[in-house]
Amino acid sequence: MLVVEDARALAEVVAEGLRDQGIAVDVALDGLAAAAKLGVNTYEVVVLDRDLPGIHGDTLCQMITERDDRPMVLMLTAAGAPGDRVSGFTLGADDYLAKPFHFPELVLRVRALARRRPVARARTLRAAGLELDPVRRTVTRDGRALDLSVKEFAVLEALLRASPGFLSTEDLLEQVWDEHADPFTNTVTVTVGRLRRKLGDPPIVTTTPGVGYRIATVA
Repeated sequence: MLVVEDARALAEVVAEGLRDQGIAVDVALDGLAAAAKLGVNTYEVVVLDRDLPGIHGDTLCQMITERDDRPMVLMLTAAGAPGDRVSGFTLGADDYLAKPFHFPELVLRVRALARRRPVARARTLRAAGLELDPVRRTVTRDGRALDLSVKEFAVLEALLRASPGFLSTEDLLEQVWDEHADPFTNTVTVTVGRLRRKLGDPPIVTTTPGVGYRIATVA
């Protein structure tokens, strides 16, 4: 998702909080930077401040709603009067949250918007004896519940969605972490290693050197 907020401290707090929930987040500090990111990346949700430099948030919201494969828009702004909310929805916003806000509510709203997106993903992912429910945040293998960390869960979800295809280290960094992730880090290798141990035998996440990771077609 993309957080568009010109107050750097707030943008960083929101982004880090969402990342702690297993959500890959990019940040733009003005409307021009947001438009550039929207031009090259696909987002499920945009958390959008209205009073932005460069391109005003209202204009940016209208630009987003004109896209064919548009993300859902949550306006997060200090303008919280009923009239402000009405005008925000008129511009095409899908939800509206006034500042100050309760962070758990923001997380719930973001997840709800992702589920409502027209290209909403299937609720339960299944492959090779695995069942992953991205809404309830549960994973089982052959009926056995697994206790995964936020990143382990996100890596497994990405691999299941790509199955039977491969995801490279760079793919996983982009999908599970964010644009600031160090491309030379070994965090993907470490996370996949922990995930494999928790998934147990027989091995279910395979590696092809120079290609990437995938879910084995036969458990």
